[in-house]
Amino acid sequence: MPRLPAISPQSATGKARTLLEAVESKLGLVPNMTRAMASAPAALEGYLQLSGALAGGALPARTRELLALAVGQQNGCDYCLAAHTAIGTMVGLTAEQVRDARLATAVEPKTTALLRFAARLVEVRGRVSDADVAAVRAAGWDDGAIAEVVANVALNIFTNYFNHVAETEVDFPAAPALTQPAGARA
Repeated sequence: MPRLPAISPQSATGKARTLLEAVESKLGLVPNMTRAMASAPAALEGYLQLSGALAGGALPARTRELLALAVGQQNGCDYCLAAHTAIGTMVGLTAEQVRDARLATAVEPKTTALLRFAARLVEVRGRVSDADVAAVRAAGWDDGAIAEVVANVALNIFTNYFNHVAETEVDFPAAPALTQPAGARA
């Protein structure tokens, strides 16, 4: 049972109602996570503003979804894994790409470097080494991309932690059980 209630747009008032109506207008639905965030309109607005700002950045939607999956896996967030599996599919990710992202890997070495960097950020709580930064640069990513990865990781840590605390009811199809790619060691 959720710890924080999911507020319906119809019963919300003031800023919360305005924000939930904006979510519904953009997505055609109001996910339970945003409904739960509506108990603190400042938190919901912060989430929406950062998410919107990053959507206008240099990293394409597919890459942002790959990052969300890698971070969600690192943090064990069932809600975010379900949501980003669904959204990732909508932006063209295959089931294999979704699985690989959760393992912080990809077919393309450049994308693998970015996902490993994101996973490393979570693992060491942002205290990456010079070698970690050099590896992502060596793969062909510039400083702007590195900065956007940090911002995307922060956004996803926020949603992961929020859902852990709220125990948000998952309103997307559950993410499939994670399996290792063929030939990988467990």
